[in-house]
Amino acid sequence: MSLSQFLHILKARYKIILLTMLVIVVATLGISLVLSKTYKATNTVIINYKGVDPVTGLASPAQLLPGYMATQVDIISSKHVALKVIDQLKLADSEGVKASFEEDGGEGDINNWLAKLLLKNLDVSPSRTSSTIDINFKGSNPQFAAVMANAFAAEYIRTNIQLKVEPSRQASEYFTQQVRGLKDDLNNAQLRLSQYQQEKGIISVDERLDVERARLNELSSQLVIAQAQTMEAQSRQRNSSGSNAFDSPDIAANPLIQGLKTDIARAESRFADVSQKVDRNHPSYLGAKAEIDNLKQELNKQIQAASVNVASNYRILKQREDEIRAALNNQRAKVLELNKDRDALTVLTREVENAQNAYQLITQRYTQTNVEGHSNQSDISVLNPATPPVEPDSPKLLLNTVIAIFLGGLLGLGLGILVEVLDRRVRSAEDLRVLLDAPVLGVFPKDGSKQKFARSLGNKSSQLRISKV
Repeated sequence: MSLSQFLHILKARYKIILLTMLVIVVATLGISLVLSKTYKATNTVIINYKGVDPVTGLASPAQLLPGYMATQVDIISSKHVALKVIDQLKLADSEGVKASFEEDGGEGDINNWLAKLLLKNLDVSPSRTSSTIDINFKGSNPQFAAVMANAFAAEYIRTNIQLKVEPSRQASEYFTQQVRGLKDDLNNAQLRLSQYQQEKGIISVDERLDVERARLNELSSQLVIAQAQTMEAQSRQRNSSGSNAFDSPDIAANPLIQGLKTDIARAESRFADVSQKVDRNHPSYLGAKAEIDNLKQELNKQIQAASVNVASNYRILKQREDEIRAALNNQRAKVLELNKDRDALTVLTREVENAQNAYQLITQRYTQTNVEGHSNQSDISVLNPATPPVEPDSPKLLLNTVIAIFLGGLLGLGLGILVEVLDRRVRSAEDLRVLLDAPVLGVFPKDGSKQKFARSLGNKSSQLRISKV
């Protein structure tokens, strides 16, 4: 179908099209006038896009999630919020609501039935470019619609606070038990530390350990010196005994022994002179020899006494070395015991510190969750409260009329084309050429001569009707 054929059809069937459109428009207007007026009240809430908790000051990244706004819409339109609105406004106690519930069958809970009706008239529209949400409620009474929109907004804010506070309250109860347990652990750790300090008599392990270590170092130095002195005394003892006694420096340096050696030398000199002058039996000879024997005997006694003194000095130094070694061993054992006590004390001190750190950490978390659990602050606030609308939201006469004209025109156009298909007629030379598949020789003007020409032809078998071109 070409455009010219379509225009000819419209021109021929315009009465059907106009009549159909008129019927649709009149019916729409009639229905719009008969329908009861519906008013829509809107409450706009805004969500804190910064995502900062007003109590703790912590950033909440949940607002950045794409599903956060959708979640808020679901909360507003939830049955939980609707039931809270019913309880807050005491709608279930109204006689009219009870009567309507009985008329509807009266089955189930009236609160659930009423919540379902309220949610049907509720429309929640989040903004695509901002953090605002429009809470729309439709009703036949403008004041009732405004009250319901504001009530849904208020209960939504309370529910949001409850959803945020309830986990904090549960966490606070959990942290309360943990605080008690950790406090007991801290007290037990401090008690064990105090008992250990009292048993060991420890005031300051580090200071005492430093003193004992200094003593240990001093005894070590004294032992080294004593060992050197003992070795030296032992060497002198060996040199002062036996045939090497005269080579011993202790004996050689003895002034008494030196004097005796001098006296012996003089006596031997005198004995040599006497032995040359007198016979062996002469009293002078015997007296000189006896003097030498006496001096030598005295020298041996003095050498033996000097050797005994050297040996005694060795024994004294050896005994002193043993005493220092024993004191060193005792001091070493004491230092090791102090190290053991310090390690045990360090373990107990670390247990006290760990228990104290855990107690402080859980106390901080308990304080924070306790504050959050008793918070009534919300990151949602009402931007524009709902007011009773002046004009009804529906029915919209102008919009319905425009839509009726458009739909009526489409329906009339379709009906006109349907009638044309059922009763097809030749309305132009193009139609004749398409139907007969023959060339058009001429077209009559619009003066009525075409009817005479058709009668003169007498071509009744074609059953063609020629309309004005």
